[in-house]
Amino acid sequence: MNMSRIDLNLLVYLDVLLREKNVTRAADKLGISQPAMSNGLKRLRNLFDDPLLIRTSNGMTPTERAQELEPQVRQLLVGIEKAVQPRTEFDAVNSNRVFRMMASDYAEATLIPPLITKLRERAPNIILDIMTPSDVSFPDVEQGRVDMVINRFDSIPLSFHQKVLWSDDFSCVISDHNPVLNKFNLEGYLSAHHVWVSKTGMGVGVGMDPSDVQRLGWVDDALDKIGAKRHITVFTRHYQQACLLAQRQDLIATVPSKMAKQQQHREGVKIVPPPFEIKPIKLTMAWSPLYQHDPAHKWMRQQINETAIEIDQAIA
Repeated sequence: MNMSRIDLNLLVYLDVLLREKNVTRAADKLGISQPAMSNGLKRLRNLFDDPLLIRTSNGMTPTERAQELEPQVRQLLVGIEKAVQPRTEFDAVNSNRVFRMMASDYAEATLIPPLITKLRERAPNIILDIMTPSDVSFPDVEQGRVDMVINRFDSIPLSFHQKVLWSDDFSCVISDHNPVLNKFNLEGYLSAHHVWVSKTGMGVGVGMDPSDVQRLGWVDDALDKIGAKRHITVFTRHYQQACLLAQRQDLIATVPSKMAKQQQHREGVKIVPPPFEIKPIKLTMAWSPLYQHDPAHKWMRQQINETAIEIDQAIA
């Protein structure tokens, strides 16, 4: 095939069409008319000798050939973007760029405050838009609508870049008036009341079932491995709230240690290790290959990583 006869804009059309699976939405994304996009799809079908998208009861469905092409086209466009991107330094001091990042409650409580302090000194006009896991999906990140996600992930799309910011073990936050401290062993831990806290995945969450150990997470999974089960009285999605409840009630909050140790200077609070082993967790930052070589994005990733190292050294 004569490459000079191929309009590379068609690959951009195909990339958007396969993501949107709708001609009208794809046209809106590219800022062109719906007839122009329809004509582009017709040309793509001729180019690849395949219908690519077929109208079904569920909308436009990609053919097998289209599914094969999708990652190849995405990789090609990322390469082209990298090749034509100007090699300019990011002017952090004068930039007013908005960085949109998803941060779990744990990351927002531990990492984000010192990061903001650093940014106020180095880039005072930059704006952070912090979103929760429920606000964001992996396609949002892949398509560049979100700069980065910071969380503990069970899995991340293979195309994403990622960086482990730190590993963390667990500690128990307990009021010093809680009688469980008189004999804080496994038996005492299991006899106490507990506040559960977690929300690691992305997407809208649902209510918790106390009997569903697999969905309860790290602490309860560790207990299940030794044939034990704790009595959960309160379910929350916020680490700060869990720690506050543990300080004021007869509750134990078993949370990542970097979160727990933020409470150690509060009056009437004890921070103690759990009386059983819990597998450490990793806080990870992930981002789309679209931003891998963007100077501003690289600068922000450097600030986040630097902040994480400082926190990890200070709260070991």
